[in-house]
Amino acid sequence: MAEGLTPSESAKELEHHRHAEQGTHGEHRREVIAILEAVLLSVVTIVTAWAGYSAAKWGTESRLDLAHGSALRIEANRAFAVAEENRNFDSSTFNAWFIAYTLGNTDKMEIAERRFRPEFRVAFDAWRATDPDHNPSAPPGPTYMPQYRQPEKAQANQLDGRADAATASGYHSASVADNYVRITVLLATVLFLVGIGSTFAVKKIRVALASVGAVMLVTAVALIAQQPRPR
Repeated sequence: MAEGLTPSESAKELEHHRHAEQGTHGEHRREVIAILEAVLLSVVTIVTAWAGYSAAKWGTESRLDLAHGSALRIEANRAFAVAEENRNFDSSTFNAWFIAYTLGNTDKMEIAERRFRPEFRVAFDAWRATDPDHNPSAPPGPTYMPQYRQPEKAQANQLDGRADAATASGYHSASVADNYVRITVLLATVLFLVGIGSTFAVKKIRVALASVGAVMLVTAVALIAQQPRPR
């Protein structure tokens, strides 16, 4: 008991010191919570920036891949058109030759042969070598021979395959970009929870909101780890 103080005064003094210590302890806890909230907000901000950058980057990759696939598809269609045009021309010149052949008109046969394309001439000579007049197993015409080749059609098939690959890559990039956007929304929720939690004076509410935000942050980081990095 302090000297010169009555029992009631001593009790009041002790109660005052106890409240002071509790106040100091409570203030310390609020400071710790504020620091943790600040750290959490900093981490969330950095992760959100990364997720947003990744979403934008993959979105750009998707648009570029899809545009490239579309351009390749146009080139493939052009090559297919050229191949079809050449095949029609070969068929028309062969029909002219065949009509002249059935009529026994050698002059018109020679005129038709001069119109043959070099690629068709190779197949035509190979077809004639099968003796189609007497060989029932001979192919119906030069275009059915293995020697008949259309480089434009092969080019078109190659371009079409590349277009399919570019389009598939574009769709994949779009899917990844969507995943990063969803993660960004999740992180924005964390920012909201921690931000609004700091406005409450009740420590339990602040701790609860910060805890939920921390769990969501860990979830977002885990989801990011599962996504491919920007190219």
